[in-house]
Amino acid sequence: MVKQIKLNYALGDLEPYIDKETMNIHYNKHHAAYTNKTTVILDELKIRSNNPKVVFKRASKNASLRNNGGGWWNHNFFFEALNKPASNKISAEFEEVISENFGSYDKFVEEFSNAAATQFGSGWAWLGKKKDGSLEIYSTSNQDNCFMDVNKISSIPILCLDVWEHAYYLKYQNRRPEYVKNFYNVIDWSVVEERYNA
Repeated sequence: MVKQIKLNYALGDLEPYIDKETMNIHYNKHHAAYTNKTTVILDELKIRSNNPKVVFKRASKNASLRNNGGGWWNHNFFFEALNKPASNKISAEFEEVISENFGSYDKFVEEFSNAAATQFGSGWAWLGKKKDGSLEIYSTSNQDNCFMDVNKISSIPILCLDVWEHAYYLKYQNRRPEYVKNFYNVIDWSVVEERYNA
């Protein structure tokens, strides 16, 4: 049985950047439904693990697992790295890591924002760590992630941004770039850095 992550913040704590009602629908409706459906699918497939490397090993063979399972895992990963505005700013040490990979923190923001804003239709923007420790930015469609056999992505994710319309439309309507810009105000960089160092 897979689980929906418990939030380390109240639904309204991400305001004004992500509004309470969006968080309520996103977490309690969309994410809860993905989690419940994934539990049923894994039970039917007799998959007893919640490790994404195991769960998504044959995602190409099962569209329901690919879509619902991706929705479960991706949202857990996304919500875990959010927190109250300015509560966990990027450390000087990790900002240096970002700068070494992208030239500067501002250039990282520009590249990540572009991946998020230009993802056609629904999907995700990702920051991943490669085996050599270097970082890369990429996007995936729908609920896909790097663990699925449909992708040839070699890095392990440490940060993601949900750019499905349900993640921002109540507040931002069609202004996805504005939502992306405000995302940086609610990143819990301590979580991202911990993932990088794992």
